[in-house]
Amino acid sequence: MQTTYKTPARPDRQSRGMSTRFDTKIAVLLREDLETWQRLNVTAFLVSGLGTRLPEVIGEPYEDADRVPYLPMFRQPVLVFEGAKETLKAAHTRTLSRALPCAVFTGDLFATGHDEANRAAVRAVGTADLDLVGLAVYGPRNVVDKILKGARMHP
Repeated sequence: MQTTYKTPARPDRQSRGMSTRFDTKIAVLLREDLETWQRLNVTAFLVSGLGTRLPEVIGEPYEDADRVPYLPMFRQPVLVFEGAKETLKAAHTRTLSRALPCAVFTGDLFATGHDEANRAAVRAVGTADLDLVGLAVYGPRNVVDKILKGARMHP
């Protein structure tokens, strides 16, 4: 059963004109040796998984002054980190041990061309042997901070 985490903003900060601080965190961890295009592609793929399983992370639809509608987006910022291959592996292990929602992107996915092939590529490799190049995780802020130990903010 999937655990649901609430993303309440702290109204005391909002009312004073300060930025909203969430009790949860959406984080992406990328392997530091990726090319720029790979970093962008991996980030986009990873975060797309969170909204499909965790509706509480999605806000309301947007609308401009002319009432043109736009799709809803995440209710909170997505923080992007980077780290060595070992940092990514450790973060993955910690994420699984805490049973937090997680999306993974492996190096094998750069050679596939569609969703079915992507899933087959991940399914073909055991958990310990995944060639992780990125992961996205969502959960309580303090827990996600512990999962990301050793990672640094993406420049």
